[in-house]
Amino acid sequence: MRGGRCWVLMLLGLLGACGNPSDLSGLRMGLATPPQNLDPRFATDATSNRINRLLYRSLVDFDGQGHPVPSLASWERLGPLRYRFTLGVEGRLFSNGRRLTSADVVATFRSILDPATGSPHRALLALINDLAAKDPEQIEFILGRPDPLFPAYLTIGILPAELIAAEHPFHRQPVGSGAFRFVAWPEQGRLQLERVADRERVGFEVVGDPNVRVMKLLRGEIDLLQNDLPPELFGFLRGRREIRVEEQPGSNFSYLAFNLEDPQTGRAEVRRAVAHGIDRQAIIRFVFGGAAGEAQALFSPDHWAGNPALRPYPHDPARARSLLAELGYTAEHPLRLVYKTSNDPFRVRLATLIQAQLRETGIAVEVQSYDWGTFYDDVKAGRFQLMSLSWVGVKTPDIFRYAFHSRSLPPDGVNRGRYRSQRVDDLLEQIAQIGDLQEQVPLYQELQRVLLEDLPYVPLWYEHQRVATRREVTGYRLATDGNYDGLRWVERSQPTEGRHAADH
Repeated sequence: MRGGRCWVLMLLGLLGACGNPSDLSGLRMGLATPPQNLDPRFATDATSNRINRLLYRSLVDFDGQGHPVPSLASWERLGPLRYRFTLGVEGRLFSNGRRLTSADVVATFRSILDPATGSPHRALLALINDLAAKDPEQIEFILGRPDPLFPAYLTIGILPAELIAAEHPFHRQPVGSGAFRFVAWPEQGRLQLERVADRERVGFEVVGDPNVRVMKLLRGEIDLLQNDLPPELFGFLRGRREIRVEEQPGSNFSYLAFNLEDPQTGRAEVRRAVAHGIDRQAIIRFVFGGAAGEAQALFSPDHWAGNPALRPYPHDPARARSLLAELGYTAEHPLRLVYKTSNDPFRVRLATLIQAQLRETGIAVEVQSYDWGTFYDDVKAGRFQLMSLSWVGVKTPDIFRYAFHSRSLPPDGVNRGRYRSQRVDDLLEQIAQIGDLQEQVPLYQELQRVLLEDLPYVPLWYEHQRVATRREVTGYRLATDGNYDGLRWVERSQPTEGRHAADH
C-alpha cells in the first residue's frame, strides 16, 4: 500500500540523521506513550498498569488461561462471604527495605475503599464489607454478597501502610515489592527502574513518532519495542539482520466508544449506523496485514464467559444510510461527529480510515488528535462524542460492572461513555447473587448480547502482540495481553554499538 511505502521512506530518511541518545542507562525500552500514574490505586491507562506490575506485587495474579493464582498470598474460602489469605515467602520486601505484612494489605484496600481517596477501583471492590489482619501473615475479607470471582479482583499492587498514612506521592515515587524498584523519573518521557534480582537497569524512553522509535532501535539507542508500530514498520524490521521480530495472537480488545449523554451519539440509530459503516475486515486485511482478529464482544468466543453466538455488525453502508435517513439526515445535511484519538500516527491513520468509511454512509467525521495526556484526560472526563481505545490485560468478567454499570461513572469506575441500562444493571446484580461460575455463564452471554445491541462500544478487533529486539537481546517473553513481564528475564549479551559513553 502507498501508506506503507511512505512509512518506510520516512524511516530511511531519518536513519541518516544524527541521533540524540538518551542518558538512560542499562537496557532501554521504547514507548509510544508515557505512564500517567505509578500509584496502582489510581492507574487506569495501559502503560501505567504494565509498569506497575513490575514495581508492585499483588495478592493474586493470573495463569496463562486467565485463572486466578496466588501471587503474594494463597487463599481459602471459609464460607460464601468469608475468605482468608495467607502471605507467602516471595515478594515480601518493599524497595525501602521493610518487609510486607498483612497490615500493608489492609491499609492498601482500606485506602481504595475510602470514598475520600477517589480510587477508580473502588466500585469493583465495593463488595468488601470489612477486612482485618488476623496476624502479620493472614488477612480475612468479609463480603457483602457472594462472588466466586472475588480472589480475581485482588490484583492491585500492595503499598506500605505507613507511607499511605503519610500521603506519600506514590504516583511519582513508587514504593512496592515487585521485581523492579524505582530509580528515577527525571521527566515524563524518561523513567528508570532497576531489576531487584541482579540490579540490571531498565530505562523506558517515550518516543512518540514510530519512525523515530524504529530509527533508535536500529541505531542501538534503544533495545526493544513492543507493539504501537504500523505493520509496515514491523515488516521492515523483519528484513534487518540486527533485529529479531516475534508475533503471536493477542487478547487486547480495541473498540470505538460513544458518549451516550451527547444528543447525537446518545441515539441508538446513530450508533448502529456507525457500526454498519465500518469495514473492519478491510482494515484488518489491508492495514494490519491480517495481524488482528475481528471482535464481536469484549471477550472472544473461546473465553469461558464469551458468547460464541454473537455476530459482528456487517459492513452495510446502505443500512447505515437508511438509519440516518430515518433521523432526517441527508447528503445535503449530513450527521456531523467529532472523533478523538491520540496523536500516535498509526492511531490517526486508523481514525482517518474510519472517517473515510463513514463518509460513504453520509456521516461527516472530524478527527481530532491530541498528545496522550490530553486525550486521556478528555476520555476520563467524558469530553468526546467518539473515541477509540483498547482494553488490555482483561482476564475476568468483573470488567462489565467496572465499565458498564450505571453506578460506575468516573471516579467510581470507568463507564466513561455514561452508559445507563436498567437491563444491564439488573443482569449484573443477578450475576452478583449467584455463587457458581457455570451458572453465571448464560447471564454473561446475555449481558454481552445486550451490549452489542445497545452499542456503548463498537467492537473492532483483537490486535496481535509483536516485539522487536536487538539481536543481542535475549530471553524476552511476549505476553498475549502485552504486559512487560518479559523484562524480568531479558538479557543483553553484549553492549550495543553506538551507545552513549556514559552507559559503560
